[in-house]
Amino acid sequence: MCRLPTGELISQLKSPNSTYTVKMYILDGRVTTLYAIRGELNFNNSRRKPKNIYWSYRQEKAKIEWIGDDTVIINEHELDVLNGKFDFR
Repeated sequence: MCRLPTGELISQLKSPNSTYTVKMYILDGRVTTLYAIRGELNFNNSRRKPKNIYWSYRQEKAKIEWIGDDTVIINEHELDVLNGKFDFR
């Protein structure tokens, strides 16, 4: 998931302890493909590079809900932000 297109920011939400921010981007499918959603984990208190943790095709909206300091639910997919990821492929 390291070479995904960037997309346009549509939402973001910090973790309860503000250690992380999940940013969600939409990718316009243009004429030949449908919309896709990319989720990026940002490390607020360190200089680590952001990492992709969510990639879904045929979606236009992103619902983010933190259920702890290290666990997030994105569009009904629960992820441990340090080790988990969702990739529709």
